[in-house]
Amino acid sequence: MNIKVPEVSKAVVRQNTPLIVTNQCSDTIYAAVNTQSGQGPSKTGFKLETGGTLNQTVSENWQGRIWGRTNCSFNAAGDGPANGRATACGTGDCAGKIACDVSGLNPVTLAEFTLDAGDGQTYYDISLVDGYNLPLAIVKQPLGNSSLDDIPPNLTNPSCEGSPGELAPETFNPYNGGQQVFLGTNSSFPLAFDTKVSKGQASSWCPYNLLVSPPSKPGDGVYPYPDDNIKRPAFSPCLSACAKWNKASDCCTGNFNSPGACSPSDYSKAAKKVCPDAYSYAFDDQTSTFIIPSGAGFEVIFCPGGRSTNILAANPAEMGHLTSSGHMSGSANNHLLGLLIAMTLNALIFIFAF
Repeated sequence: MNIKVPEVSKAVVRQNTPLIVTNQCSDTIYAAVNTQSGQGPSKTGFKLETGGTLNQTVSENWQGRIWGRTNCSFNAAGDGPANGRATACGTGDCAGKIACDVSGLNPVTLAEFTLDAGDGQTYYDISLVDGYNLPLAIVKQPLGNSSLDDIPPNLTNPSCEGSPGELAPETFNPYNGGQQVFLGTNSSFPLAFDTKVSKGQASSWCPYNLLVSPPSKPGDGVYPYPDDNIKRPAFSPCLSACAKWNKASDCCTGNFNSPGACSPSDYSKAAKKVCPDAYSYAFDDQTSTFIIPSGAGFEVIFCPGGRSTNILAANPAEMGHLTSSGHMSGSANNHLLGLLIAMTLNALIFIFAF
């Protein structure tokens, strides 16, 4: 996502937009935040154990990225790798520091945000343009904003699940058994999930030569792709073709800097199949960018569980209407009331249970 944000007087910008980061992975991660414009959060790098959440705020015109760092080990000061390691983290490393002030070492799954592009709209996406290292979901926080309250959450909360160990079965339905809430949605507003990708496909979507930890080459030194019998690791983070080779044809730069000249690579096609709502290459805007009226906060969830969403392809009319008008029809509001009631009931049940 490449959106230029207009200059705004700092005197009129409020630092009150929630930016929440949650770790539901089975392992500890270190989250990282990179601010491109606006006022970022106070902590740009922080440890999140399993189940951990950090709630911060950013300015209402903030533009930036969030990613997770894996297999990290820092020195006592937190400003370098521990025990002579080359990098502090296996993926997403920020020059060895906990507090991040640079882009992460690829591959990284990115959550990208432009909270106010100067047109009254917020733009956000899940990006695999630099590769994939962790499953990730984005959940909108409406904050009582009237222009956002009527937007159903199943149109705003994408998820990318490209790790076989985290992937639920093709029949996954988080709403069975009543009004359970999943990623801010319920049976009144169910998310559209991909139903085609199997665990076998999730374990083999990344081309061998883009795996961070590929298996040993076969006898002829050439990796077959995509159909093979070579045993892969349970999962290895995946570099994008652009991140690995930095070729103009893969990165859509130079003579390839236009939609007509730059085509998706094998990596991009495979990434799009496993995560339909995610950015897979530079000119993937139409099938990866979420656009809503400005004013929302967001939660980024690592390892959200379930399956990848397919929101943009499953709801073209609704998404087109939302993008062009900034609101939804009255029929959607009636369903949204059901979601709010369900969430309230869940909260009451929790309170009385304890």
